[in-house]
Amino acid sequence: MSEDQLRSWHATHVGTRRKHNEDTWIDRPDLGIWAVADGAGGHQAGEVASGMLATALDGIPAGLTAGVLLSEVRARIDSTHRALRIEAERRGGNTMIASTIVLMLARDGHFACLWAGDSRAYLLRGGELQQITRDHSLVQELVDAGTIAEADAESHPHANIITRAVGADIDELVLDKVSGKLEPGDRFLLCSDGLCKTVPFPRLAGLMLDGAEPSADAMIEEALALMVTDNVTAVTIEVGQT
Repeated sequence: MSEDQLRSWHATHVGTRRKHNEDTWIDRPDLGIWAVADGAGGHQAGEVASGMLATALDGIPAGLTAGVLLSEVRARIDSTHRALRIEAERRGGNTMIASTIVLMLARDGHFACLWAGDSRAYLLRGGELQQITRDHSLVQELVDAGTIAEADAESHPHANIITRAVGADIDELVLDKVSGKLEPGDRFLLCSDGLCKTVPFPRLAGLMLDGAEPSADAMIEEALALMVTDNVTAVTIEVGQT
């Protein structure tokens, strides 16, 4: 399976309440890289963080082997993490300049997703949608500990607290990873939490399943119809039928 069998789409919106869009995305099928970054920190610092990530990833050269591509992605994210921490220290006043990241790489018929924070990746395969990332968030830790039910996580008062991010006050950033083999007809969704916390999972599954292509625009329109209060971004990828 070659990379030219993958098609992708992206869409983003500031949402119904925010003045600035602090989400960014990468949609580079020519490189085999797709990503969504959701900036945090307020006062447009989130735009700085997510924008630096996008610039770093967008600058990766074409034609790298799978192993070299993965190493390059990790190195560039780590470099951005350190640069954001230095900039936050320079600004002072307990400034935080950070961003979530979820990204997908595709090479030689395989994929890998890496992430930090609560931006998510989903895979639609065989007519069933599954979340393939696991949030780095306070409510996910509470769910894992059995303190709250998973159904109550989205409405929890601390649902917006993330425990890992690029630029966060941690010396070593750890990116979680999931990988697997691409199959014909696979559809992937990368999104900021504005989408998955607004559009119910069954509706996300329906949007991924319906139509000749997984429309990123349709997902944003659905979130806006539900009065999404956060920035909202979606990148969709489809593996062609052989």
